[in-house]
Amino acid sequence: MPELYDVAAIGNAIVDVIGPTTEAWIADQGLAKGSMQLVDQARSQALYSTMSPEIQASGGSAANTIAGLASFGGRGAFMGKVADDDLGRLFAEDMRGIGARFENAPLSGGPATAVSMINVTPDGQRTMCTFLGASVQFTDADVEADVIEASKIVYLEGYLFDAEAARRAFAKAAALAHGSGRMIALTLSDSFVVERHRGALLGFIEGQVDLLFANEAELLALFETDSFDQAAEALRQRVKLAAVTRSEQGSIILSQGERLTVPAEPVEKVVDTTGAGDQYAAGFMFGLSRGRPLQQCGKLASLAAAEVISHYGPRPQVSLKDLAASKGY
Repeated sequence: MPELYDVAAIGNAIVDVIGPTTEAWIADQGLAKGSMQLVDQARSQALYSTMSPEIQASGGSAANTIAGLASFGGRGAFMGKVADDDLGRLFAEDMRGIGARFENAPLSGGPATAVSMINVTPDGQRTMCTFLGASVQFTDADVEADVIEASKIVYLEGYLFDAEAARRAFAKAAALAHGSGRMIALTLSDSFVVERHRGALLGFIEGQVDLLFANEAELLALFETDSFDQAAEALRQRVKLAAVTRSEQGSIILSQGERLTVPAEPVEKVVDTTGAGDQYAAGFMFGLSRGRPLQQCGKLASLAAAEVISHYGPRPQVSLKDLAASKGY
């Protein structure tokens, strides 16, 4: 089958509501700064009523990555579940507007489209409260076999490990991808996801994953250690390729034969860290899908992450293709 897409992603289809907040507001709401927690629809609505939203747009980790890929000039497809409601239509229009394929049928008669309330403190840290709604109704029946088989890389969002039906979808996607000689990539998404599903994640990583994305906290949680080097070595023994981000320390790329260090791209001011990992994955997979050397993949990844943390919102506000060209990447 011809390669029609650089990356096909499966993840939670979520509409992001993002706004600035204060340390006091975080404390008043009883939230842990910098965390991501799941809330029900009533709590989501209550939080929204006290927020100061500046942005409302389609989001979700894997969908944000596909948006970054498109900004680089890549060909992307996204699979996820929205409801047949206004926010679901907003999500679909946004994804198709960036040139990505999104054709999953909306859910009727069930929960509303998922919403993530993202409150950003002055230091750029984001505290996320997410109502998963229709997004967790994604099942193996929603996996488009022809899209998986026509994609160079199939990218899976760790947040979906909270839903049993979605895990079955992951298994189906992995079988289809490997049957067609495609690469399976997984992002761990959040240290809380790792702590809840460590055993299942390790089993999936060892048996199915070719490329793993993680940040330092997620990696340490995965192997239950305080030693970064120990965790990195344990990861290297389990996957063919991994990219681990370390905030201002940049990132490391692990393969079975080498360990590369990639410096962080300079940022004048960190405004909002929402989407940094998502855009890092976008740059890395764009480079990898186009046959670039691993060090250059890392540079593209760092460039995309730096762009997105310089403004509010989890998606690029400039052409990453043009930005990369201006840097000689």
